[in-house]
Amino acid sequence: MSRVQVNNIGLEGLNPPEKTCEDPKCPWHGHVKVRGVVLTGVVSKRKAHGMVVVRHDYLHYVKKFMRYEKRKKHIHAHLPPCIEVREGDTVVIGETRPLSKTVSFVVLGVVKKAGGV
Repeated sequence: MSRVQVNNIGLEGLNPPEKTCEDPKCPWHGHVKVRGVVLTGVVSKRKAHGMVVVRHDYLHYVKKFMRYEKRKKHIHAHLPPCIEVREGDTVVIGETRPLSKTVSFVVLGVVKKAGGV
């Protein structure tokens, strides 16, 4: 039985998925390199095939009032078949080259599974 090669994506603390895939857009088993920002967010939609929408919450400083305000951003990310996610899961996404018209991020792993059934 041959071993499947797993790419080193250069991020510490992230373990490669146990499943394997043949997706060329997978950073672990394909040819896509992770560069730029690495974000954490919650999966808000998982309706499209091979894509998820991740809600990234962050704080923005308002200089006039010397306070922070909450903001959010919805980011489209490619979902490799070797990673299992559901709505509500907290995931790590990394920036890549543009994979389609609206997708420039890829899911790297699951940080926390959503509670419930």
